[in-house]
Amino acid sequence: MKYLANIKIMPHKELLDPQGKTVLKNLSNINVDQVNDVRIGKFIQMTLEAASEEEAQQKVENSCKKLLANVIMEKYEYEIAAV
Repeated sequence: MKYLANIKIMPHKELLDPQGKTVLKNLSNINVDQVNDVRIGKFIQMTLEAASEEEAQQKVENSCKKLLANVIMEKYEYEIAAV
């Protein structure tokens, strides 16, 4: 069966986000005001084949832990749906 995983990876809130700080600092240059914080992360869509939703979750979890996210500095969450 085919599954679609939507994966969101973000830096831990306790860590500085230099990209987010740079964007926040420069929003005023394009007349965007009253923004309190910007955090920048990654969004990944993965289409995969698996015999069950549990197997698809295992594949996505393994991919996140071992390749897609730096678990020391980033957290991840995902949603999986059959397609």
